[in-house]
Amino acid sequence: QVQLVESGGGVVQADSSLRLSCAASGRPFSSFAMGWFRQAPGKEREFVAAISWSGGSTDYADAVTGRFTISRDNAKNTVYLQMNSLKPEDTAVYYCAAASAYYSDAYYHQADEYDYWGQGTQVTVSS
Repeated sequence: QVQLVESGGGVVQADSSLRLSCAASGRPFSSFAMGWFRQAPGKEREFVAAISWSGGSTDYADAVTGRFTISRDNAKNTVYLQMNSLKPEDTAVYYCAAASAYYSDAYYHQADEYDYWGQGTQVTVSS
């Protein structure tokens, strides 16, 4: 089992920045690829960013490319999502997720590829 706890959400104005953190406990963190997803009211959960367990490979949704950065610190069992130039359309509950990875550069885009989920943290961006 892996427990994931997100933090760092809040209410900010457009063009502001936030950094989300996701702390993991349980099984060795370094064996999991990690992802961030978000879900806005009335919408389906969508992929935001992913990172391999080595940290050497990352990928982003088109909507956040160039504004968001995913990173991880395996020594601290934590994955981060740095969000810059926030827009009102970024308003959502943000979830981190962990996926068992079979090689160091694997990362995943689909929610059903992830095994464990956090409870989510709300991000609200006002115009």
